[in-house]
Amino acid sequence: MAVYVPESFTSDEADVLRRYFTNLDGPVFALVNLPEVVKGALFARYSRSPKSLRRLFLDEFVGDLDISGDLSVDATVGLDRAEELYERVFFDYGDDSVAQLGGVHLACEQASNILTKVLEWGRLMSYLEQSTRYIAYDSRLGGRYRYFRDPDVLASPLGTRYVGDLDRIFDSYSNCTEVVTEHVRNTVDRGDSSEFVYRTATKAKALDAVRGMLPAAATSNVGIYGTGQAFEALLLRMRASPLPESREYADLMLHELRKVIPSFLRRVDLPNRGGKWSEYLAATRADTRAVVDELFGETPVQPASEVELVDFDPDAEDKILAAICYSHSTLPEHQLVDKVRDLGVDEKVALMRAYIGRRENRRHKPGRAFERSFYRFDVLSDYGAFRDMQRHRMLTIEWQRLTPNHGYSRPELVEEAGAGAIFDEAMQRSAALYDALNVDFFEQAPYAVSMAYRMRYSMQFNAREAIHMLELRSSPQGHPSYRRVALEMHRLIAEQAGHHALAAAMNHMTTEAPELERLESEQRAEARRDAADS
Repeated sequence: MAVYVPESFTSDEADVLRRYFTNLDGPVFALVNLPEVVKGALFARYSRSPKSLRRLFLDEFVGDLDISGDLSVDATVGLDRAEELYERVFFDYGDDSVAQLGGVHLACEQASNILTKVLEWGRLMSYLEQSTRYIAYDSRLGGRYRYFRDPDVLASPLGTRYVGDLDRIFDSYSNCTEVVTEHVRNTVDRGDSSEFVYRTATKAKALDAVRGMLPAAATSNVGIYGTGQAFEALLLRMRASPLPESREYADLMLHELRKVIPSFLRRVDLPNRGGKWSEYLAATRADTRAVVDELFGETPVQPASEVELVDFDPDAEDKILAAICYSHSTLPEHQLVDKVRDLGVDEKVALMRAYIGRRENRRHKPGRAFERSFYRFDVLSDYGAFRDMQRHRMLTIEWQRLTPNHGYSRPELVEEAGAGAIFDEAMQRSAALYDALNVDFFEQAPYAVSMAYRMRYSMQFNAREAIHMLELRSSPQGHPSYRRVALEMHRLIAEQAGHHALAAAMNHMTTEAPELERLESEQRAEARRDAADS
């Protein structure tokens, strides 16, 4: 069983926390007895703080709450019974829609970056993950660097090497962070920014550059909000996973969730219900892997571009125009498509412009007619960029196994700062540890892979999602690695697919990289703080 680092609280702090958290010593816990707006604000702050959620609550939130009326509440006790209505309707009659009516805010701490992608798989949940852009990962937890220590690996002959190599990689990350931060501050003028904004933006740029050194074993905190139905689906997948960390974490989550929504999760570990479901998922995964390996396991990998547009609808623009007309017409769709094809260029442009309107900012997005078309991309980017692109919900994404076999990306800034050798040595150590683990610990070997290594994944999404995702991921504050992916996707939509009108609708793309990605964002944040204080 994995060993998690428990927190220490004073008796007074523990008395407060018991009212709002389902346990005080585990890495998984639910939030209760708090207004929804407080839970949301707490999770929003969580993603940019190095603190645990319970410590963050004590330090920054509890002082603004009236807790005098909560003295008799003890959230750690849990529920003795579920409501009869939910028990009868949901379990006895199997009405899954009932499980959409109850939701939980769940904190998942000290989870590896491999596990965070498992946690964030579902479409119908909301997630906030601790950011590598605001938090230096060389701070220690319980005197140890923050990475997952798999119990089976530690108990093996490779255990000492695993800890030693990852410690050295974290040492290199810490050293590189200092070198690159100093270089940025020596080469980028402060201008009229405040000292606070300048130091925050320059540190973020350095952290962006060196985050690729972090191994996938690096742990993170994830805040999740979901319905009972969504949590049930997540737990069934996690219990079917071949990764031991996933299965163990699923048990921790189930234990805490049953303190809040027990009826919704009764089926998860029943052998003839959730047990059968998880067995089905595990069997199909294993059988498919075996067949694919037999068919293609020895096939050489051909060179590929970082971003490839592998499928799209050549008639997308006409079909979208027909979809635009549909709700304003009485004609069947096939007739509208024929009519649209006969329109002149000026008429098509006028129709498209009317529907798109004046988009004053990227949050002004056209309606669902833009969901009529699709694009499918094959991407080979560093794992750090994948982590950000994967978070989008309105798409279909599949990814391949994380290995060091596709090489890695080293930011130019690292080389300019004179830290290229430190970076490369960490990558070599990472790859060697992966190779050593891969023999006896196939599932755990990706823990050793640093995030600068490239991974292949496919993304399929409609044109409406393309507008949201590509404009967001090309924004000035975006990380350079995923900004490059977003800009190339936009170019391929315009040039390879020939969808010039759809590409033009994305009129909030940022094509020029700023000198300090986070500077403008931090200046806006400071202005909001100043306005609130005045």
